[in-house]
Formats: sequence, C-alpha cells, structure tokens
Amino acid sequence: MSNPGLYIHVPFCRKKCPYCDFYSVGFREDLAEQYADAVLRNLRYYNERYDTVYFGGGTPILLARHIPRILTECDIEGSAEITVECNPCEMDKETLEILFNAGVNRLSVGVQSASNRELKALGRAHNFEQARRAILTACEVGFCDISADIMLGTPNQDHVSLVYNITKLCELPLTHISAYLLKIEPNTVFGKSLAAGLRSPALPDEDETAGLYLSAARMLEGIGFKQYEISNFAKGGMESKHNLKYWRREEYLGIGPAAHSFYKGKRFAVARNLREFIESPRQIEVITDENPDEIEERIMLGLRLSEGIEKPHWERVKNAFPLIPEKYYKIENERLSLTAEGFLVSNEIISTLLAHMEDL
Repeated sequence: MSNPGLYIHVPFCRKKCPYCDFYSVGFREDLAEQYADAVLRNLRYYNERYDTVYFGGGTPILLARHIPRILTECDIEGSAEITVECNPCEMDKETLEILFNAGVNRLSVGVQSASNRELKALGRAHNFEQARRAILTACEVGFCDISADIMLGTPNQDHVSLVYNITKLCELPLTHISAYLLKIEPNTVFGKSLAAGLRSPALPDEDETAGLYLSAARMLEGIGFKQYEISNFAKGGMESKHNLKYWRREEYLGIGPAAHSFYKGKRFAVARNLREFIESPRQIEVITDENPDEIEERIMLGLRLSEGIEKPHWERVKNAFPLIPEKYYKIENERLSLTAEGFLVSNEIISTLLAHMEDL
C-alpha cells in the first residue's frame, strides 16, 4: 500500500484573477510567516510519511522563502514528486534556486495562453514572453519536470489562436500540459459581470468551446502529449503522480484553509478562513463524507482517466449503456473508458451510470 500524498493550500496572491474561485487573500509577509508556522504545527500533528507533495493555491511560489523549512519538517520518501504551482511573474532565478535546493522537483506554471490578447482578457499580470523566459530559467536552474496550464474557451479565443497557443507552448521544454475549460463561477468578477448583464467579450459558445477542446486534445496527442485525464496530457511517464492519487482513489492529506482530504477512509475539508487556520492549534476538519461509497467513487473518479475503470466496476452499471451514445465510450481490454467526446459530457454520463448502478 502506498503512502498518502500531501496537498498544501497556499492562500496568497498578489491580485485575484477575474475568473478564479479558489480561496486566496492578498499576500503579506507577516501573514505568510504565521501561515507557514501553522502548516508546520499540522504536519507534526498528523505525523505521516508522504510519497507526493503538492503546493497549490493561490500562488504557492510566493511562499518560496518558507518552503524549505516546510519540506524539512515533512517525512518524505526519497523518490517523492514535489510540485509547486508558479505564476511566471514570480519565477526569478533566485526564487527558483530556493525551490530547487529545497528538493522541489516539479513545477506547474500558470501560462494560460501564448496570446497576449487572451492573457489581457483573463486579467493575467504576465505576457507570453515573460512566461517563456520563466520556463527557460527554470530549466537553467535544473528543473526537468515542468507542466504548463492553458485555458480553453477564453474570451477572444478561436481555432486559429488555439493552434498558435499550443504550437508556441510545445516549443518549450515541457513534460506536461493541463488544458482547462474556462468555467464562469458565480462569485468571481467574471461571474458577477455576467449576472449584471455585462457579458465578457467574445466568449465562445458551447459548441465552439467543445470544438476547441477536441482540437486541443488531437493536437497535443499528435505532438506527443498523451491524454491521461480529462484535462491533463503528458509525455511518456511524466503524468502527475499526485493528481493521479485523486482519480485512483488513493489517500491524500490536505493542509491549509480550503484544502480537501481523503484520509483514513474519510473525506473532509478545512474552512476557507486563513485567520482560523493560523490561530487554531491544529486545523479544524469539517467531515464531508464519513463513509464514502468505494464502488461509486471508483466509477465517478476512474472515468476521468483515459485508463477508465475495471470490469468488476463497469459491470455494475452496464444496464445504463443503451442510454449512452456509443461515440462517448469504449470497452477495450475489459476496461470501460470515455472517448474525448465523452469527456466533454462526463458529468451527464457518470450521473446516468450511477443512477442505474446494481446492488450486489
């Protein structure tokens, strides 16, 4: 049995992106120090050994000065994958060297687009040249495992700009690409603008967005980035070990405000409250599922992966197959998986399957 993964939510940003619904507050060095102290207290409390560590956020690279002492406190397997999410604006050589020397061996860079027009529409603080230089600097420092995020269905995006984005991105020394569909959340600046009738400029419609996703998947596969999850593509053997834990229903412990966990058979979360996290002797766990259904979760999570689910699991829901168009799924080597078209409507497919799950 493998060790759990560790997710640390770093709730700091220089500024809030208008599409982002993740929990974050403005960065202050005094708060960062108090937050890091609270992380260390919690690491000592759980006293666990980890085989992956993931600093998410927020903008985790803002915590770079404190990450060495956090990793020193962790009991980490020697071959552990240790990832830090980064914004290009913060990736100067000195900061990257701090991370590299602390043992961080994987970076996830929020590039989002190679088009400066699209980056401006997304409210990003960097341009593509800054992102390109940041990734090349990371390579100079010694990082060999670098992932980049791109967004699909953004304001001003069309098929021509998508091809440009992926072409420019794949000229860089990347091992992994995460391609996310822009989702307008109600509590974001974009969401509030839409609610007020102020539609974001030139947002692709649903059909156009679906076309962009399918084109991106085909392009990335053709360039050598194999799709292994709905939004994730990797060169051979460079899949994110930490993220695979989520979809394979392996245990992970989340530390920090807004962090989620699947740990010791339970699912729980931490409140989106930095002050409470800092002041509590240990983080307060809010149980979200005391006894999650293993089969249901293996179907729901496993169908996000290209590898799909095993026969004993899909046999429980095979009565629903006639309700699902054949172009959306396939059965190969006794595993059920979704096609690229199926990934686009995965929520509806999974709901249909679970509604027809047979009891044993």
